Amino acid sequence: MSPAPDAAPLPSGDAETTSTESVPATTAPVRPPPAPFKPSTFILTFMFILGFGMIIDGQLRYQVAATLGLGLGPLIGFGGHYPLLTMFVAALIEMLAAALAYNWTTDWVKTAKTQKWSAAFRKHQVAAMRSGKKDRVDALKPHQLTITKLSGELQIAQLKGLAVTWFLLIAIYSWVYLFLGGSAGGITTHPVATSTFVNLGGLQVNLLGSLIGPIQVWFVLFSLYSFPFSLIFRRILKHYTLRRHPAFRGPSVAGPEATGGAA
Repeated sequence: MSPAPDAAPLPSGDAETTSTESVPATTAPVRPPPAPFKPSTFILTFMFILGFGMIIDGQLRYQVAATLGLGLGPLIGFGGHYPLLTMFVAALIEMLAAALAYNWTTDWVKTAKTQKWSAAFRKHQVAAMRSGKKDRVDALKPHQLTITKLSGELQIAQLKGLAVTWFLLIAIYSWVYLFLGGSAGGITTHPVATSTFVNLGGLQVNLLGSLIGPIQVWFVLFSLYSFPFSLIFRRILKHYTLRRHPAFRGPSVAGPEATGGAA
């Protein structure tokens, strides 16, 4: 029977074992005190609920967008003379703010270590199952619970970043629509684009014109502006955060020693 493959240490730092040890009897664990109130949690929850309400209620959506326009209009409206430039800068601001929020709620170091531990655990798990020894499989269960817990914590952190991201997406997309003079039940913003006809590849195109069914030209164009910025900003912030951490500097980043340590 071939030995287990060489892999990075598991989260607890203990090597795989085939023996079991008796656990001494202990008293019942003391219930931990409740977590303290965090204003950031309240803000994220409020933004999540508000974003959900903006999807359902169009009036609320455009009212929030018009309020946001009080700051965006004078800053990037350019008097309504350059709608494409306004859309470009709005996409830049939107994705930068979303990337900063996502970077703030995501522990990139913990994410990288959890991914390496998961890869190492799968190698040990496959080897244990191939050996046919039940004690080797049972010995890995505590590690599996630890990795599952870490993965759940990372998913919750991603949901926090999503609350900010989708609020910004709905609000700024709606503001761009108002800026172009779209109909929103009497709700307006200032300034408004002087013309929605722009030159794209030598063709005069109406940004409020229909492209495919209800999908308008401005929506597709603004999305093409936004998504590349999202990828670029998130990669830059992730790289910057990891490079600041001692465990991910220099050639040790790719080595198995970077994956050790307790969860």
